[in-house]
Amino acid sequence: MKTIVVLSGKGGVGKSSVTLQLALQLASTNAQVGVLDLDITGPSLPRMFGVENYKVLQSHSGWLPVRVSPQLQVMSIGFLLSDRGNSVVWRGAKKTGMVQQFLRDTYWGDLDYLIIDTPPGTGDEHIALAEEIKTVDGAVIVTTPQMVAINDVKKEINFCHKVNFKIIGVVENMSGFKCPHCDECTDVFNSGGGEKLCKELGLTLLGQLPIDPAFVETVESQKIVQMYGSTSMKKVFEPVAKAVEDKVQATGVEQLST
Repeated sequence: MKTIVVLSGKGGVGKSSVTLQLALQLASTNAQVGVLDLDITGPSLPRMFGVENYKVLQSHSGWLPVRVSPQLQVMSIGFLLSDRGNSVVWRGAKKTGMVQQFLRDTYWGDLDYLIIDTPPGTGDEHIALAEEIKTVDGAVIVTTPQMVAINDVKKEINFCHKVNFKIIGVVENMSGFKCPHCDECTDVFNSGGGEKLCKELGLTLLGQLPIDPAFVETVESQKIVQMYGSTSMKKVFEPVAKAVEDKVQATGVEQLST
């Protein structure tokens, strides 16, 4: 099993959207994919995958993730809340314990990929993750083009170096706004910040993803799993997923206990 961590230095850059698309792309190759949502205070993946009303089941082997499709499973604290509007107000120790429990007690079965979506920054969840999984097969860094995001991403990259997470590359998200009528792309938040960052630090730019209103609408409809294959974003994201897959497969095999 290959373990991929998706990180961002700043909130609101579309990290969960990148996780969503990476999972759907890898699952479309008939790979068995698990997605672990470690955003304890703001879990969004259950709704994005269209399964927010599902519940996690307990078995003799541990927690059973929610199966989204024959190739895709998702685990999130969002499935454990009685009301998705409930806030999780926990100190660091309890967050750490929850992360450890997710990693130790979730039974995924046979997976080809485990994608771990993390909250912004380098907080308790990241430290617990680094302590629990000593090495991952690859880290995907997500940013937007603005310098305010780029500066925070540099801190995330520094964190990856400190905990020996292998960086696959950087995704520049929200790189322009794609008009739903003429397909023209307008730079709302500037562009090229991710490319400049990669040149400066010697990293790989995995891709530049535009804001696509049609894709956002499909996610909001909670039918993205069924409709992703017909979205224009699938073609845009395909080379990103292929680059991630190739780089991860080129690394040594790292096992995560299930």
